[in-house]
Amino acid sequence: MAIVHKGASIVPSKLELLTRWMPQQRWYAGKGQVPQLERVGGFRFEDPEGEVGVEVLLVADRSASPVVVYQVPLTYRGAPLEGAESALVGTMEHSVLGPRWVYDGPHDPVYVAGLVDTILSGGRSDSAQASHGGNAVAVGAPTGLAAGSVTSSTVLSGEQSNTSIICRMSAPGGGPAEPLIVKVFRIVQHGDNPDVVVQSALTRDGSTRVPAAFGHLSGAWDDPTGSGAEQRGHLAFAQEFIPGVEDAWRVALVAAAAGTDFTARAEDLGVTTAEIHRSLAASLGREEATPEAQDALLRSMRERYAAAVAAVPDLSSRAADVDNLLGRVRTVRWPPLQRIHGDYHLGQVLDVPQRGWVALDFEGEPLRPLSERVRPDLVQRDIAGMLRSFDYAAGSVRLTDAGRADAAPEAWAADCRQAFLAGYESVAGEFDADGRTLVRVLELDKALYEVVYEARNRPSWLQIPVHAVDRILSEKGPAR
Repeated sequence: MAIVHKGASIVPSKLELLTRWMPQQRWYAGKGQVPQLERVGGFRFEDPEGEVGVEVLLVADRSASPVVVYQVPLTYRGAPLEGAESALVGTMEHSVLGPRWVYDGPHDPVYVAGLVDTILSGGRSDSAQASHGGNAVAVGAPTGLAAGSVTSSTVLSGEQSNTSIICRMSAPGGGPAEPLIVKVFRIVQHGDNPDVVVQSALTRDGSTRVPAAFGHLSGAWDDPTGSGAEQRGHLAFAQEFIPGVEDAWRVALVAAAAGTDFTARAEDLGVTTAEIHRSLAASLGREEATPEAQDALLRSMRERYAAAVAAVPDLSSRAADVDNLLGRVRTVRWPPLQRIHGDYHLGQVLDVPQRGWVALDFEGEPLRPLSERVRPDLVQRDIAGMLRSFDYAAGSVRLTDAGRADAAPEAWAADCRQAFLAGYESVAGEFDADGRTLVRVLELDKALYEVVYEARNRPSWLQIPVHAVDRILSEKGPAR
């Protein structure tokens, strides 16, 4: 049991340190804001050597509306951690222990070892015993597919909303074991994280089309709205790590730039996607679409079209075509809804030798509320996302080769789109006219979202989704 020095003074306080440090982190959502932090929960892991303090803080940021709860693992050391200068949160003076160097936990091997051991063993954390905010312990839930201890770890760079840690492992009896990767969710929300639920369900179903799920960590914290209730959710997720592979975006981009035939790979990706959807339907069920679901899609698309017109006023000339297509949403027959990927594109798929395509990151669109991301949806949303991704690969080639006058990239994308749909339908059955209409509707929805994103963040790429909007509205249906 970790020793907690009650009554000790700390200067500066933990929340003061975090207030200065968090705005510099990529996962902090309140860009340009000064955090207003309150501890709403937390727990500890024990260092077997008794040298390093390991604490996970769950803090509510009241500068945001609605309030956002962040997970911030911290380690406290009596001397600097060699090689971890970039992970230093700050230094503080502890009235009992003296000067303490405070680090971002995922970069400290003591935190990582405690986290992974708790997940794989089904263990429980220590209580934080704090005087303010909740002190519920965190609990590990293993799948039984992995065991062992961490020998070394590395944090992946470049992530936006989470922190993923690659862990080299040793087997329980000694010797190396297969590596794993554990994702620490930085923004936590009440309810089950879809990445954990969906990927775990696919693992239980025996699917090799996703990395195997090894287990997760769950915890609880005080409701930041002050209701007095307790909120619960997933805090971390451990899964199979597949080293030395490229994602489908890089593989497709090389093919598009060279004009290499990619239709066989695209067709196999369609097969993979259909197999994933079939497994999810079998393991997590389906439900009939309701008028409310139709209304929600129409409302969302009209809002996206309005936002796209505000960004690119010329799109207002397509208002009649948009209204005509959206009007068909109410008249077509919807298939049953089910759990899907939710943010599907070429960058979410790995090209694994001797295994094929392997899909990742089933969290859905990270900026959408969790309550929306866990809802059953149309499989056509995933299909539309991948069709748009092929278009982006071709558009990227066009942008980087501005002097190119031929239509080869566009023809490459059209062939890939047709092959992907053919592969999907070879497993799931051919879409009827209603099913094809829904693909087209959701492809338009995605393209409108892209218009707004590119106008705000990457104007030089804006032509890609704008051209797509024109193409989709001019088609009678998706590519066949």
